[in-house]
Amino acid sequence: MLDRAARRGADQAEVGVSSGLNREAGVRLGEVEVLEEARDRGVRVTVYRDGCSGSASTGDLRPEILDQTVDRALAIARHTQLDPASGLAEAELMATSLPDLDLWHPLDVSMDTLIRRAQEIEQAGRGGDKRISNSEGASVSAEAALSVYANSHGFLGSQRGTRYSQHCILIAADDSGMQRDYDWDARRRFDQLADPATTGREAARRTAARLGVRRMPTGRFPVLFVPEVARGLIGHLVGAVSGGQLYRRASFLLDSLGSRVLPEWASLIESPRLPGGPASSAFDGDGVATKDSALVAQGILERYVLGSYSARRLGLTTTANAGGVRNLRFSGGGHSYDDLVAELGRGLIVTEVMGQGVNLVTGDYSRGAAGFWVENGEIAWPVEEITIAGHLREMLTGLRAAGIDHDERRSIQVPSLLVDEMTVAGQDA
Repeated sequence: MLDRAARRGADQAEVGVSSGLNREAGVRLGEVEVLEEARDRGVRVTVYRDGCSGSASTGDLRPEILDQTVDRALAIARHTQLDPASGLAEAELMATSLPDLDLWHPLDVSMDTLIRRAQEIEQAGRGGDKRISNSEGASVSAEAALSVYANSHGFLGSQRGTRYSQHCILIAADDSGMQRDYDWDARRRFDQLADPATTGREAARRTAARLGVRRMPTGRFPVLFVPEVARGLIGHLVGAVSGGQLYRRASFLLDSLGSRVLPEWASLIESPRLPGGPASSAFDGDGVATKDSALVAQGILERYVLGSYSARRLGLTTTANAGGVRNLRFSGGGHSYDDLVAELGRGLIVTEVMGQGVNLVTGDYSRGAAGFWVENGEIAWPVEEITIAGHLREMLTGLRAAGIDHDERRSIQVPSLLVDEMTVAGQDA
């Protein structure tokens, strides 16, 4: 496809090929509800000609169809506007070292095995607490994916990875009403998944803990975000310093390079070549070599999050982040969860957020929330139907403490974070 693009007049071209297999089984109340096996494959080609670009894709890999796909991309390029920022990343930035990152652990897990595991998870959850009254089901999945990227610089790189996951959602009821919650796990290796009973019992514990909801006061209080929710806060920071937001001038962190965005004791370190990591890769979506680097060091923003296109728009150099950040880890703090609750004193633990009330242009943050009210450094009762509000820059620079309970199952790995103060709209008792 690269050769055909060159023969047909393209100055540059890039091609991505992918293939994947996903198998999933889901049960509810012990009965099978979902059996799914999906295979997909596809090719996408982008061509650059006279400063213009065009892209086309297909799932049909017959040679004549691949030729037609290249021709369609060239036809599109003839009708697009000139864009001086378009084109491949610089040739000297291409990855030359492609180490094995321990991401490939294929296992032919049968549907029967997935079904049995899902049933074990749900059974453990339903038996984990007598107040568990119903289930929204448990599911287990196995996925294997392969991708190849090549461009006219001569770069050719492949990646392959496996991912196994399990999930359980339960419903509990008592005189106060009904509540639901869940637990899940995801790993590169099937034998490293949490024990089925562990996932089920944890889903039951979380669900039962939400029973007995009471009112809470309205006011300004410290707020502790658990890891699953704290990840979103750091995700908003990453979004605000990403190229697309910056060159559109649609970020509350415009021109913030070298300024404070976290407390002095906090850093964000990206480790894209971490063996076995959830988002590890030796090269980014442009073929640029990845490397360990700090996004934030001791609270100071060290760089932006850029692919080659956004970097050119900003007059900067790519940070090998085409496709996003890879294994970005929050460091600093180091408190246990119990210590954070004690430090909270009187305030709110947020375990769930709802709604889309985050504005990356202004930094305004306002979302529905649920969690637990804390009095005298101890969890007092669960709360729901409340709103938390603040400004992202003040929330991030105003972090009081951080935990050691990192959620390592995702690309952005964050522990519990204690925000010094936010506006909480509850219902006064």
